Amino acid sequence: MSQLLWWRDAVIYQVYPRSFADADGDGMGDLRGIASRLDHLVELGVDALWMSPFYRSPQHDAGYDVADYRDVDPLFGTLADFDALVAAAKQRGLRVIVDLVPNHTSTEHEWFKEALADGPGSPARDRYHFYKGLGSDGELPPNGWQSVFGGSAWTRVPDGEWYLHLFDTSQPDLNWDLPEVRAMFEDVLRFWLDRGVDGFRVDVAHGLIKESGLPDWTAAQVPITSPGAEHRTPPMWDQDGVHEVYRSWRRILDSYPGDRMMVGEAWVAPAERLARYVRPDEMNQAFNFDYLMAPWTAANQREAIESSLAGVAPVGAICTWVLSNHDVVRHASRLGYEPGYSTQGGIGEGDPQPDEALGLRRARAATLLMLSLPGSAYLYQGEELGLPEHTTLPDAARQDPTWFRSNHEVRGRDGCRVPIPWEADAPGYGFGPSGKAWLPQPSDWARFAADRERGVPGSTMSMYTEALRLRRTHGLGRGTVAWNDATDTLDFRNGPVRVIVNFGQVPAPLPPGEVLLASGNLAADGSLPPDTTAWLRA
Repeated sequence: MSQLLWWRDAVIYQVYPRSFADADGDGMGDLRGIASRLDHLVELGVDALWMSPFYRSPQHDAGYDVADYRDVDPLFGTLADFDALVAAAKQRGLRVIVDLVPNHTSTEHEWFKEALADGPGSPARDRYHFYKGLGSDGELPPNGWQSVFGGSAWTRVPDGEWYLHLFDTSQPDLNWDLPEVRAMFEDVLRFWLDRGVDGFRVDVAHGLIKESGLPDWTAAQVPITSPGAEHRTPPMWDQDGVHEVYRSWRRILDSYPGDRMMVGEAWVAPAERLARYVRPDEMNQAFNFDYLMAPWTAANQREAIESSLAGVAPVGAICTWVLSNHDVVRHASRLGYEPGYSTQGGIGEGDPQPDEALGLRRARAATLLMLSLPGSAYLYQGEELGLPEHTTLPDAARQDPTWFRSNHEVRGRDGCRVPIPWEADAPGYGFGPSGKAWLPQPSDWARFAADRERGVPGSTMSMYTEALRLRRTHGLGRGTVAWNDATDTLDFRNGPVRVIVNFGQVPAPLPPGEVLLASGNLAADGSLPPDTTAWLRA
């Protein structure tokens, strides 16, 4: 496979449209807002942006409940705004990746409305998973499957049948055994490829195909799917049939010029199982959640890196590294707890709070470690500012369906989705002209604003910018990892750069040589402080 393919070492910046930039002042980010801030991405030095959903949607799950896959929701603008954004990005040398949500539609999608209207046994119902219930009058769900967002994965409709939704009740799962479903999404791919997109991030990529007959499963849903308590693969995840879908999509992508790509959100383990998604005729990348969730210790980090690299090697794929996204606690806060503490359900008022200084120090060290690894890397908007989670977001402001479906027991993902700060002294930190924001911003975020960090030596934004420059200059994304023996540190070479990360409690000596970049100040004697990463000229 050619080593010239752009995505093999790309750094891709995730834009969460509702929280990136608001052009019209309604408190909701939009496509024109994104276009107005593209120069920030150019200055940072990324290769592409990936936008979370902006499609027409009732927004019950922040746009991951799609009512029309071929249109822009008025909240975010118009198709003309989308075309203008793509053109503006291309003029700046940025590629554009859009989100695709194939596991489920919205209940407002015309197909689901037809399914309800046409009734049991109709072809429209075959597009989804409608079943009769159990019990004397069908009053019980067809099986014990649970929603990822909490509660049963089944909802009953007035005529007595039940439909499957692995997420919110507003997100009915599609029946991918039906050729009509497959044909519809192939048309959707072509619609956006024809508008110039460079690729797709595929939501719930491991969930499209369900085991035949939908056998019962009562074990809890877990973040990374691997054979669990019942010693078999959960019947709703990682079924072999998904690979036929992605092979057909890959043929479509390859029929377009310009090395179009797709990256899978596949919460799958072990690494060898994840590698099946990135075989040469399937996806180009798959997010590495095993790495994202690895505890902050030298042993855990090395094991995650080694197993990830070994897992994809047999299929000739690259690793795809990520530390934060719109579904997990930001790593500047997640790493502010001691290893082993779970932030999976989110952080809110009354919860144990992270050590902010420790979290940022470790987050900067983790970022330099990630950006030194071969393959592709994803950044989540605001992490280049050192932005933490909003860990005291008022519960009354929460909008994540997880919060409601869990009976207010799971905080959810709103804390990482708060609109980001651009200008320290502007209303709403410059998010939009009105100062409004769809989620409340913390009162102390001026210190993280982009205009306070731009060009400032030692700022997190300056560290990211320099790391991306060095990464590109030294070809780290196309290199290899050669380990040196170490105990409380990670120590390896990637081409002309030596990377050392100190996980210990005391400063670690550095070998002689030029320090190209460090995630924090070195000690007075030149040693590497705890929770700090250094790049040296090898």
